[in-house]
Amino acid sequence: MTTIEPTPSTDKSKTFATWIAIVGGSLGLHRFYLHGFRDLPGWLHPLPTLIGLYGVMRARSLGQDDRLAWVLIPFVGVTIAASMLCAIVYGLASDDKWNARFNAGRTASRSGWAAVLGAMLALLVGAGVLMATIAFVAQRYFEYQAETEPASVSQPATPTAPPPTTSAY
Repeated sequence: MTTIEPTPSTDKSKTFATWIAIVGGSLGLHRFYLHGFRDLPGWLHPLPTLIGLYGVMRARSLGQDDRLAWVLIPFVGVTIAASMLCAIVYGLASDDKWNARFNAGRTASRSGWAAVLGAMLALLVGAGVLMATIAFVAQRYFEYQAETEPASVSQPATPTAPPPTTSAY
């Protein structure tokens, strides 16, 4: 008697994984698509995103001088940049490596230009978000440093008389 193995889950599309990482990667949707709902890193994605969005809401309601918002906002930027990096890795992975990792023992799927275009978009968005996050953090850090440094006490220059000149006449 032969045993029937359970049918494996559906094939994992590289193109779909790339685009879902772009659209919902900061919430971990790409991880849930590839690894299922038991994936711990997938469940860790929404937390920094929500923390960063809370910082954005604080900055909008309390103004840009809210120091807690300064600390919280970069969380969302780093999470988005990380999900864009995942989209780049997914989109540029070779079909053979993708199928060996996510579609082992099933029919091999071939991706087209849609995955590469997704990787290009992810590079554009990810680089922009990462640069904006670094610029935001650096600006806030230097503003904070300028506020906390004591102003140097400068002594007014005392006027000095010009040196006496002697004339030969």
